[in-house]
Amino acid sequence: MLRPEKMCRVSVTGSKRVMDDTIEAVHGLDMLHVTEYDGSWDGFEPGDPVEGADEAADKLVTVRSLQSILGVDEDDAGSSQLVPDDALDGKLEEIRREVTELEDRRNELEAELRDVEERIDTMEPFVTLGIDLDLLRDYDTLSVAVGEGDAGDVRDAVVDADLAPFEVFSEDGVVAVFARADESDLQDALVGADFSALEVPDGEGEPTEYLEELRHEKQQLESKLDTVEDELDDLRLDYDEFLLAAEEQLAIEVQKAEAPLSFATTANAFVAEGWIPNDRYTEFKETVTEAVGAAIDIDRTEVAEYDDEGHVHSREEIDSGAQDHDTGDVTVGDTEADDSQEAVADGGVVTMSADDPPVIQDNPRGVKPFEDLVEVVNRPKYGEFDPTVAFFLTFPAFYGFMIGDLGYGILYFLAGYGLYTGVDSDVLKSLGGVAMWAGGFTALFGILYGEIFGLHTVGEVLFNGKPPMHKGLQPTYANYALAWLTLSLLAGMVHLAAGWIFDFVENLGHGLWDAITESGSWLLMLFGLWGWVFSGANGAAPNFLYTAEEGVFAGNPYAWGFAGVPAFNLFEIPVIGAPFSAWLLPFFAGLVLLGLADIIEVVEFLNVLVNVLSYTRLAAVLLAKAGMAFVVNLLFFGAYTHDGEFHFLIGHGPEWAIAEYGQEAVMFPGLMHSGIAGVVGGLLVLVLGHVLVLVLGVTSAGLQGVRLEYVEFFGKFFEGGGKAYNPFGYERNYTTDD
Repeated sequence: MLRPEKMCRVSVTGSKRVMDDTIEAVHGLDMLHVTEYDGSWDGFEPGDPVEGADEAADKLVTVRSLQSILGVDEDDAGSSQLVPDDALDGKLEEIRREVTELEDRRNELEAELRDVEERIDTMEPFVTLGIDLDLLRDYDTLSVAVGEGDAGDVRDAVVDADLAPFEVFSEDGVVAVFARADESDLQDALVGADFSALEVPDGEGEPTEYLEELRHEKQQLESKLDTVEDELDDLRLDYDEFLLAAEEQLAIEVQKAEAPLSFATTANAFVAEGWIPNDRYTEFKETVTEAVGAAIDIDRTEVAEYDDEGHVHSREEIDSGAQDHDTGDVTVGDTEADDSQEAVADGGVVTMSADDPPVIQDNPRGVKPFEDLVEVVNRPKYGEFDPTVAFFLTFPAFYGFMIGDLGYGILYFLAGYGLYTGVDSDVLKSLGGVAMWAGGFTALFGILYGEIFGLHTVGEVLFNGKPPMHKGLQPTYANYALAWLTLSLLAGMVHLAAGWIFDFVENLGHGLWDAITESGSWLLMLFGLWGWVFSGANGAAPNFLYTAEEGVFAGNPYAWGFAGVPAFNLFEIPVIGAPFSAWLLPFFAGLVLLGLADIIEVVEFLNVLVNVLSYTRLAAVLLAKAGMAFVVNLLFFGAYTHDGEFHFLIGHGPEWAIAEYGQEAVMFPGLMHSGIAGVVGGLLVLVLGHVLVLVLGVTSAGLQGVRLEYVEFFGKFFEGGGKAYNPFGYERNYTTDD
């Protein structure tokens, strides 16, 4: 789980006369991640596409264009079908002709419709003006200007230009100017005025009548366009399954036809190379050999394990003997190459390019939804730890701890289940899986806190009013807030230590000394500094960690059976001299080792402090969300205080609380006790308030939890940059080759 699936490099060498059969067999297995030949071998050239590749590619472009025009998608799929080549050509041409004719007609109608709509927009100001169109143009001695502007400003501009006689007509900001002057003089006069000229449209008579004609023409065009759209939709219903099947069939043909482009070839032989899961090598070799015959040689050239920088540190080479391998009609012997690129047709190591193995993340089904969250940062490299399992083990727990409510947890789980089962997107399905886990932990912590939608009902029912844990909002349980703050720091220590331990193991590939100085140094500083903080030597450690006097672990509210936290007694080691203790020795030792690894990194030594402090956001969000839910319930139900505890006025009114504990005990009487209007308004506050808390739980607890994973944890050991496993093959969904 922490490492990707082990891969092996496979070399396939054979005669060109069996290359097509080899491609067919390898494609059917959908297993080989093909390595691209980089052209570095003497005497070998990249192969040429199989005959007919261009024709198949052109057909594929045509099919995809038809799918786009008709709006065909995977939801239109039916049962898989066989698509013979002869049927494909004829039917595809028939569909192309029908669709092209309708598409051309649709384009013409859309162009005409756009023209009419533009003319309608142009006509509307003239309707406002109310002057017949034929009266606004074609005069021998008059010039006319129509536009939008200020009539007074226009009149002043014409007067200043001394263009009398003239007349100005205006209506709702549309102005028409008639003047006995040259058109150019009128236009010059209006340049400085508040006036934006409009072109007088063609047409005669009242603008209203002409506008109605245009609108009628628009309706006719829209009706014709709808008819064409219906005909295209009918074609989609008729041909959707065929087009999906044809696209898949042609994509497979193109994939096979272009495969030789990745091969190294001579006039008579070819060499293909790639990566497969190591435990499937026997299956791969036996299946391809059985399908092709003796004119091919398949060898596992290496089983590679890479360090985090992509260098081979463990490689199993397969020795197949020193004799040349006869491929049938050509003998391919050893080809000289440098140490990193060695082409040996007899089964030695063949390196077509210096590529790293692709990454297949090896995680259980329940963990796989978290892979997409890891890939938001990057895909793990082949030689580094996959943080998905660690993400799975910590993020839902962080999230559940911060929200901690049975009601919210159930809603998160249901929302996640809806995404996981109701959408096709792999990313959304993964988010749904993550939400289900987060919701489950939120519900679990909600039971331990005894809360459902911020109410203490679960604690009353299951624990007789004394749940195992409290969030620390109530005065009598205030020490819990300090306890959760301390627990957040401890969680940060453990989380960061796990990251640096992963880094330590990865650095062992470079040598023990590198691991100690580059990773062990941080571990020493981490435990040294925080051991000193919790040792009590500096007076920072809270008393409840060691004694029962603070009441958190002394039977109030739950009898844990011990005083303090026994594990913290380990921090009480002899003091060297206040405020220093022996815990500072490993801190300074780690600082020295870090300097020996890279003196520049010493300036970042405070990371062991600030990174752990970053985890206090767990306790902060816990208290913030608990406070928000409390306020929502307080506004609706009301609440009173007694002996340092808050009690909602669910079964009693504020009058009862006043009679029992006095006026000062009532925190807020509650909208539900304020009449019908108060109940209606209060219900709105209650529902919207809890919806807001629910949503903010995602944006606060979710984002803060993810941040701790990405920034604090991943940054200690994870670099990413791995290559996705993309085997040569095709998973058929719409076609069958039977």
